[in-house]
Amino acid sequence: METQAEFRRSSRAIGWQVAAVCAALVLLGAGLALAYMFWQTRPAEVNGPPEPGSVRVFLDPADLVLGGVVVGLGAIVCAGAAAWLIARRAVRPLEEAARIQERFVADASHELRTPLAVLNARLQQLALRTPADDPRREIVGALREDAGIMSGIVDDMLAAATGTAPQRGSCALTEVMAAAVADMTLLAEGRGVRISTSPVTREVALPAADLRRCLVALIDNAIDHAPSGSTVSVTAVAERATARVAVADHGSGITGIDPSRVFDRFAHGSPVGGERLGDGLGGAGAGAGAGAGAGGSRTRFGIGLALVAELAERHGGTVRVARTGPDGTVFELVLPFADEGADR
Repeated sequence: METQAEFRRSSRAIGWQVAAVCAALVLLGAGLALAYMFWQTRPAEVNGPPEPGSVRVFLDPADLVLGGVVVGLGAIVCAGAAAWLIARRAVRPLEEAARIQERFVADASHELRTPLAVLNARLQQLALRTPADDPRREIVGALREDAGIMSGIVDDMLAAATGTAPQRGSCALTEVMAAAVADMTLLAEGRGVRISTSPVTREVALPAADLRRCLVALIDNAIDHAPSGSTVSVTAVAERATARVAVADHGSGITGIDPSRVFDRFAHGSPVGGERLGDGLGGAGAGAGAGAGAGGSRTRFGIGLALVAELAERHGGTVRVARTGPDGTVFELVLPFADEGADR
């Protein structure tokens, strides 16, 4: 697996670095020792008559240098080998933990594919048996689309676990923004929150499924922390070669955590009004507001915004907290355009 190979490369790198440090120390010590010995070997003592009872030992400078080089090389090799063995032993528990994690993600993703395929098949049957003039046909279509998104997420998890390169692509920002807002409208209405949009008619350089996941997570976070009766705005603007998508709410702002840390996994902010603030699907940290919408805040685990950051970085984009305060929070998603004719 790719992770195991990375651990082995790290062990070798540690061994080489320790060997390099040992080499520098051995060379420095040998140089100082040789310099001292040459300095102590004065010509007057060498050429003068021996004193009674004294013993003289003559050493060839070439032999001294050769001996020092051999001992130094041996010390360097032994130090490097010992460092590599120690590093391998130190990273072995981490390697095993990573291997178990990869296997779990791969197994879980693979096992989920079958029930999702069955779900898609049953939804297709339901769509075929639903008359075209039936008002429930639109809901069935939305369910099929949601099931397709879930299948895409599972495939993405499986690709990540097996080290497969991320899928590349592009999508129309306007269409994906509309789809993400449609996904979250029912949740927003249940909390007494409205969603407004201002899209840009351009294509961005990431697949529609990944962009939709990012937008749904950001909008969900904003809804969860927006006061009842307020509006969550999703605004896109073109700036040079990138699109800036801002998701704003009118909550009470991020509290109890530095805004730069809201994209850390399992990060949570301070409770507000007796409720624990943080994110699960949609945000990490105290989120964007007080969570005062109807129905109360849901349980959060601090993963959603971390996933948004990973998806954005994977496709050359970024996400950040553009502004936060008592009047609300703005998350800004910056994505590159798919075409090269971007506005300058």
